[in-house]
Amino acid sequence: MNPPQAATPTPDTSAARGAMRWLAAEAKGWFNTEGERWVFVAKTMLASFSALWLAFRLGLDAPYTALATTVILALPSSGMVLEKAFYRFLGTLVGCAASLLLVALFPQSPPLLFIGVAVWIALCTGGAAMHRNQQSYSFVLAGYTACMIAVPAIDSPDRVFTLAVTRVTEVGLGIICAAVVHDVVFPRRHSRTVMRTVQARYASFVTFCTQVLEQRLTPAETELSHLKFAADIAALESGRAAAFFEADHPRSHTRQLHAFNAAFMTVLTTFYTLHRLIHRLRGAAPRHAQPVLELVEPMHAHLALALRDELTPQRMASMRTVLAADIAAARSRLAEAEAMEAATPVTRAQQIDFDTAVELLERYARDMEAFTGLYHGLAQEKRKQISDPGSYTPKTPPAIVAASGFRAGVTLLLTASAWYWLAWPFVGNAILMATIFCALASSSPRPTALVQQVLIGFLLATPLAFVSEFFLVARANDFPTLIVAALPIFVFGSYLMTSPRWAGVGIGICMFCATLLVPTNLMHYDVESFMSSELSLTMGVAVAYLMFKVVLPEHTMGQKDHVAAALWREAQGACTASMYRLKRRFDNRVRDLLSQLNAASGPAPSEAARAVVRQGLTLLELGHAVIELRQLIAGSQPGPVPTALKLVVRELAAYLRAPSNASGGTALQSILDAGASVRAALPSATPERRLRLQTALTDLHSIYTSLLDQIATGETDHAA
Repeated sequence: MNPPQAATPTPDTSAARGAMRWLAAEAKGWFNTEGERWVFVAKTMLASFSALWLAFRLGLDAPYTALATTVILALPSSGMVLEKAFYRFLGTLVGCAASLLLVALFPQSPPLLFIGVAVWIALCTGGAAMHRNQQSYSFVLAGYTACMIAVPAIDSPDRVFTLAVTRVTEVGLGIICAAVVHDVVFPRRHSRTVMRTVQARYASFVTFCTQVLEQRLTPAETELSHLKFAADIAALESGRAAAFFEADHPRSHTRQLHAFNAAFMTVLTTFYTLHRLIHRLRGAAPRHAQPVLELVEPMHAHLALALRDELTPQRMASMRTVLAADIAAARSRLAEAEAMEAATPVTRAQQIDFDTAVELLERYARDMEAFTGLYHGLAQEKRKQISDPGSYTPKTPPAIVAASGFRAGVTLLLTASAWYWLAWPFVGNAILMATIFCALASSSPRPTALVQQVLIGFLLATPLAFVSEFFLVARANDFPTLIVAALPIFVFGSYLMTSPRWAGVGIGICMFCATLLVPTNLMHYDVESFMSSELSLTMGVAVAYLMFKVVLPEHTMGQKDHVAAALWREAQGACTASMYRLKRRFDNRVRDLLSQLNAASGPAPSEAARAVVRQGLTLLELGHAVIELRQLIAGSQPGPVPTALKLVVRELAAYLRAPSNASGGTALQSILDAGASVRAALPSATPERRLRLQTALTDLHSIYTSLLDQIATGETDHAA
């Protein structure tokens, strides 16, 4: 019996299946792009109106505070929402406690109360400028929460405790709603974003190393790459901090991410020092540089070839074996040249350059192996026992910290004075808005652009809120119809928040409408009062914009002159600061300063900003070498070599304190004298001590060439 033949699909069936596949592909593509934005909008609306409904049911005095909190906490991933929620609640508690203390100290003295609040806000804004991520936001909240409670309590100090408790309750309600919705409804885990960042960082760095070794990047492109890597380091730390708050993020990964960031900074610095050495040799006289380059460049070619393959542990071991063979062959060629008494014998300077290049190549291979090992451990989710590498330490120039606090405090005092002289009750709204955005924008590298976007959002929301309030919300007779009336303008603002270009405008629209549009428990529809509130809120943001334009406009985050001066101070600290984790602190702070410069400069830095980058990278190389010298000195027995090395550190510190040709010449001479002492000790040294002495020679050579670069370019204008 013959088996039945398979049914042949009809043309209609094939077309239907093709259409379904096309529709599924299009739907998937839309969901991964535009769909993600609408999911974010839907989650924001769900959290916002859930908080508003609960606030009405609980009879809270200002239900709009709970709604505004959910809007402020609306961020792309659940980890970011939970992190910001934690620090918002912490800042709110501290701010409420400060307001109670201030009102208790000055219950019958409004001028003294305003001065006290201004000092508190100045301190909190300065603290915000010193930190990164949402820790900065916690300081900002502590500052302006005190203002939001103390200012309304001026006429009736006995209400301050009620205001504080109500504020904590309303903010807490908004935090709970935002956290639950963003962590439960279509959650977007930040830990996955962090892993994608790690993979992108690893791939881009390996590609960068390959291109530099193959001489496919110009010096300017290399500098910009280092600037971008500095921003990547800060971004990964920010992502790690957010992912820490997610329940499914293994806590062991936090330490591994710290170690990955630290290993990346180490290998990046080593590679930059190696690149600078080879770049100097290529720019030197051919008679001096050519013999060294002929020995070193084959090693570069072999490293570049190895980096093109997947860097497994076996591949890294093979790369180090090939490098060791190349170094041995190069040393044999040097020995043969000396034995044959060639017509062009190797000079001492050439020998030093060769030994330094070899030391840096070996160090780079060692650091790269550690970096790739940490990467594979993260990528394959392998738990590793890692000693605490220390957290990322940001560094904000003190002048910017002081200016941020001063600007916020002066803003409060000026608007409070205007309130007194104008006797317009709605100026209180302007005081709050001006204070809030002066504090919030102080931690931004482009504060005027941020405040300008929010101001545009307020201006756009003014007519939209008026129409919604008196033509839609006024006709609502229950909560569902209230949602229908208020939803369009909040959806519009939330959708704009999903675009990096218009996020500030979207935040402005949502904050403006959350303050004015949402009804209270006992609603009054008063056109004059509504327009006065609109005007005062907009005036407050405009005042904040003007304050950034007028009061110390050059003292903002990432301003090149302040970054340059801070880099110089960090180099001084490398010579004099405590040795406990000094190398890690120095590396973190220099990279953080370069990250600030990158954020302020944008995608196309000016020539002046590029000059600061060059200076920063030179000081980074110099600082690392000085710290290694200090470590060698600390582990050595008293003798002529440690004495000479101490003199180098001392003279270099003197030059960095007061740079001049004379102090620079003295420092250079001390380096040459120390080099002679080290070389004199080499013949009688034990193998272990010989390795330490060779490392000292490499560090001395790096300091010498870095100092020559610094003196030659004359980039000492920003020295502190």
